[in-house]
Amino acid sequence: MTTARKIIIDTDPGQDDAVAILLALASPELEVVGITAVAGNVPLDLTQKNARVICELAGRSDIKVFAGCDRPLTRKLITAEHVHGKTGLDGIALPDPTMPLQSQHAVDFIIETLRREAPGSVTLCPLGPLTNIATAFQKAPDIVARVAEIVLMGGAYFEVGNITPAAEFNIYVDPEAAAIVFASGAPIVVMPLDVTHKALTSREWVEGMRLIGTDIGRAVASWTDFFERFDVAKYGSQGAPLHDPCVIAYLVKPSLFEGKHVNVEIETEGRLTAGMTVADWWRVTGKEPNALFMSKIDRDGFFELLTTRIGGL
Repeated sequence: MTTARKIIIDTDPGQDDAVAILLALASPELEVVGITAVAGNVPLDLTQKNARVICELAGRSDIKVFAGCDRPLTRKLITAEHVHGKTGLDGIALPDPTMPLQSQHAVDFIIETLRREAPGSVTLCPLGPLTNIATAFQKAPDIVARVAEIVLMGGAYFEVGNITPAAEFNIYVDPEAAAIVFASGAPIVVMPLDVTHKALTSREWVEGMRLIGTDIGRAVASWTDFFERFDVAKYGSQGAPLHDPCVIAYLVKPSLFEGKHVNVEIETEGRLTAGMTVADWWRVTGKEPNALFMSKIDRDGFFELLTTRIGGL
């Protein structure tokens, strides 16, 4: 029997973060060592609470949840209530969590875990701004070489930006943190908007989740209904892009995705382009690739995986 892959989910829930967490908890291939919350879609007091709400919804109050950084490294926090609602999980009312928040800071948990576990055995899965990861790398540079892989949702190339004309939200919130992570030398897989904007929900899939008849199925359908309205209005799309579940789906079934090894740098100074992921897609700079930058997804296979796994929780 194959040993489950150990992961730390670093997250700012967010409805799509919630679906990603549920997919991870429903996948025996993965062992969620801990969930670390960061400020992003909503402030930290809500993201850490939401992470615990999701764990309890899944019946997994054994999962350890840690609160991390409440603001970017050098910038003022920008949030996305206009997309996710004032709680971050608008769409359905869920009870406040009773499981405890761990007292240890998320950054210290990341450092301690990477030092304790065998080198190359823990994968980091950032679903929000990269503040916690960058802070851990700055505080304990020795852990970088111990990371198996960083699989993250963030950035864009062909799709460019969704919070500014040039930048994707997760990178834009803390471009200095993203620059540290992309320059770290750790193996990186990127799920950019180029992929996630192809992972669009359909009305049939949403109603299918609702018809499962479980609390989880109803929550996923309700969350999707809520933040779908934003993407339909903004992009004219037929559904909502499930950004963050792409990270977990890749870990479970990498054949669903295709991409290219390229060099990625983060713009931190541009007046109009701060937070841009400068991906050398055509390899014109001569710089060594530092990330596997995804561009294609098997949409049908992706949603089949979500239905099968989350539907079984």
